Amino acid sequence: MTAEERALRVKLVVFDVDGVLTDGGLWYGPDGEVMKRFDVKDGHAMVLARLTGLPVALLTARSSRIVETRANELKLAKVFQGRREKGPAFAELCEELGVAPGEAAYMGDDVNDLPAMGQAALSACPSDAAPEVKASVHYVASKPGGRGCARELLELVLQATGRWEKALHLMRHPAG
Repeated sequence: MTAEERALRVKLVVFDVDGVLTDGGLWYGPDGEVMKRFDVKDGHAMVLARLTGLPVALLTARSSRIVETRANELKLAKVFQGRREKGPAFAELCEELGVAPGEAAYMGDDVNDLPAMGQAALSACPSDAAPEVKASVHYVASKPGGRGCARELLELVLQATGRWEKALHLMRHPAG
């Protein structure tokens, strides 16, 4: 089954954060983590997904106020932080949002993401993911982590599920 065929079943898209929504770099100051760089195009695609009825959630092993701030800004459906065991956390996240894991997409970049990916209808990774991850997923994005890979996956799902034209229409003709 192709990635496009798998995308037809997707009712929720879940992203890891570090290495997927960011380039994987961690910036520390004397009081701990101080910065993460997020790609605005990835964020805009998350907004487009939300506006067309496709929820987006985050699942990360680390905990960061920065991630919470970004998720709130984008009005994401759910954020699970500090969840090192991604398989059970992915199943729990899906249950809380009323979507079966087999109806969700998951994008991660490292071996700790494999348990969640194994449950997803569509598993994906950035182009610079760990080799074991790239060998295991249904879709390898052409873009690296923090540089548009999330947008690429979201566009694939939005197009496959017939939401892309609605997203474009909403941008061309905003309500108001």
